[in-house]
Amino acid sequence: MEEKIWLKSYSNGVPAEVDCGAYPSVQHLYQAAVDRYRGQPAFTNMGTTLTYAEVDRISRDFAGYLLRDLALIKGDRLALMLPNVLQYPVALFGAFLAGLTVVNVNPLYTPRELQYQLLDSGTHAIVVLENFAHTVEQVVDRCALRAVITTKLGDLLSPPTSYIANLVVKYIKRMVPEWRIPQAIAFRDVLSLGRGNDMREADLGPDDIAFLQYTSGTTGPPKGAVLTHRNVVANVRQNNVWSGNVVKDGEEIVVTPPEWSMCACDSGTKAMSRGSKANDRFLRSASPPPWNMPQSMRKRISPVSTR
Repeated sequence: MEEKIWLKSYSNGVPAEVDCGAYPSVQHLYQAAVDRYRGQPAFTNMGTTLTYAEVDRISRDFAGYLLRDLALIKGDRLALMLPNVLQYPVALFGAFLAGLTVVNVNPLYTPRELQYQLLDSGTHAIVVLENFAHTVEQVVDRCALRAVITTKLGDLLSPPTSYIANLVVKYIKRMVPEWRIPQAIAFRDVLSLGRGNDMREADLGPDDIAFLQYTSGTTGPPKGAVLTHRNVVANVRQNNVWSGNVVKDGEEIVVTPPEWSMCACDSGTKAMSRGSKANDRFLRSASPPPWNMPQSMRKRISPVSTR
């Protein structure tokens, strides 16, 4: 048998193999974490924390809308054009509960870049922060979108931060360019419509597609990399055993890269699988903070785990 020489570089306690079949899909991995850590904090952003139970409840409201009101079916594509906000994990796990494939979209895309990705992926619906809705407006008539769901920065923040955030971003900092999409529906309205729906979770398996993750297009047109649920679960399991001596279950993990990148998306999923709290922070180059908040309203600076 061929010697696996790379194993000599593994840290003590890191096994040569991991059981990647322990969870059939990201949905199963997510639900196991919710069941185990229900009352613990899951995500913190701009001073607001959602527990695992709250993320699960809101995600189910979102999934209920996708399934009943939009009549989306397993395998349909949902684009997420969001920076690091609490709406991202809610939409992500809601999409998986509904059996959809997620297409992450860079919020800083030009209309041409956005149109290419939406058409190439066959996206059926999109969730977009209203700061970038003007970009969607320019391509919506050329893409077969069944729905455009817009959200404001403060939609899932606790009051009064939610009101202050939306007020300052739109009317004081003027960071929301004018846009008009007649068929658009607000994220909070989506949650209200989906609440209480008799939602049946999708039956996802290892070979179902979790993400169409687009490359940057450095050497040609961006290409949608197919990531199955097996791919993502395997990566999360590998990361968990590799970082087992550094990150402990229930500890906080700071996520600074933009969530639409696979690096941060995987980090957030890994954090949830271990009962950790993912502290989503804005990355200045990709999604700058909406305003300079007073010290009393800023997030607590948390220990950073680098692995």
